[in-house]
Amino acid sequence: MKNEKTFKPCDLVIYGALGDLSKRKLLISLYSLENANFIETDTRIIGVDRHDLKDSEFVELAYKSLQEFLNDDIDDAVWARFSARLSYLKIDLTQMDQYRQLNAVIDQKHRIMVNYFAVAPFLFKSICQGLAKSGVLTENSRMVMEKPIGHDLKSSKEINDVVASVFNEKQVYRIDHYLGKETVLNLLALRFANSIFTTNWNHNTIDHIQITAAEEVGIEGRFDYFDKTGQLRDMLQNHLLQILTFIAMEPPVNLEADSIHNEKIKVLKALRPITLANVEEKTVRGQYSAGYIKGSAVPGYLEEDGANTDSATESFVALRVDIDNWRWAGVPFYLRTGKRLTAKRTEIVVYFKQLPHNIFKDSFRELPPNKLIIHLQPNEGVEIEMLNKIPGIDEHIKLKKTKLDLSFSDTFKKSRIFGGYEKLVLEAMRGNPTLFLSREEIEQAWTWIDSIQNAWHYYQDAPKPYPAGTWGPVASVALLARDGRAWEE
Repeated sequence: MKNEKTFKPCDLVIYGALGDLSKRKLLISLYSLENANFIETDTRIIGVDRHDLKDSEFVELAYKSLQEFLNDDIDDAVWARFSARLSYLKIDLTQMDQYRQLNAVIDQKHRIMVNYFAVAPFLFKSICQGLAKSGVLTENSRMVMEKPIGHDLKSSKEINDVVASVFNEKQVYRIDHYLGKETVLNLLALRFANSIFTTNWNHNTIDHIQITAAEEVGIEGRFDYFDKTGQLRDMLQNHLLQILTFIAMEPPVNLEADSIHNEKIKVLKALRPITLANVEEKTVRGQYSAGYIKGSAVPGYLEEDGANTDSATESFVALRVDIDNWRWAGVPFYLRTGKRLTAKRTEIVVYFKQLPHNIFKDSFRELPPNKLIIHLQPNEGVEIEMLNKIPGIDEHIKLKKTKLDLSFSDTFKKSRIFGGYEKLVLEAMRGNPTLFLSREEIEQAWTWIDSIQNAWHYYQDAPKPYPAGTWGPVASVALLARDGRAWEE
């Protein structure tokens, strides 16, 4: 039976169809959507790359990708439907005249053309110009692009200008795959559909908020790319700031894209700048040295394959972020992200203020704060940490910390939890821009990040070393300790 949530058929064209992003993420996500009956019957998937392949060879490559990266068995009937959608076109993306081949395979009368740029940003200009020259685009055509959208404000504007020369803003879908995660989307429901949180989501009741995106992995053979980027630009500029905007924004008028984008932009504009004057007290940079992950020895950053042994690129960042508006006055947000940390974990922890008077001193000298813990990965879900009485007939009432578990996997056992890419690819094909980034969001985020990057460059301080398998430099502990707080471990 076809799912009710279908949409108009598309010609989904994947540029860079033989690359890692396509094989590891896009083809897997599209197969999963096929399996769930979310793809309209007449939708086609056209792979584009510079290598000479037959359609049958591209289909074979897609099957091998599923075998390697799909965390499930391949269903023969689903594969038969999915593989029938696949075709391949050889185009050298730097050769403008070759894009005319698309005119023979794209059916603009019956399908909407969705152009997925699964390539490095330096190719965006060629693709845009080639598409414009080919005459294949219409006002309904769309384009989807991935981070990194530049490495600073200037380069971001250059990329956006190139795209804007061919596509108008409503046709452009900028992906941050964190925005497809169920728990990030659930922040909207949690905050704006539940009075218990809606009325207590401000400086009166919240003490501080922590956002952690920790990775066990190191550079994984990407030293040249990562060393030019660093953790601040690779993770914090997009993923963590996007999470921050969902946590901090005011209630939108409705769930339309413009309403949500406007509120997120207000948050980004309210971020207190981190500059030469305060960068040393507000930020910590780290770089992992040799250590152990799950008992196995791993090399340090400067010992990785292809490493520049003089590199001062950070693999860890921790920040104190302040938002200068009424709702968040005096409430710090602590953000940290790093590679080769103790465990893979992405979570948000909201610390509520402690009660001023304690009548349960037999259990706690000071009553610990309630916490709302939102897990993004590896297991998505929500917990509330609170105090409960320990059952018994003792003379004194004794309390214990307990967690109210709102795990998605337990609460919604009959509902499949889709990954971020599945959700976002589907929304791009549907033409729903709500979960994508506007140009103004991207550029406002870069404005704030550039100030930090420039201050670091001015002081030329080397990143602080931390052994692989730990939670980062000791200085990141001090960042919170100065405020009388500690990281959630």
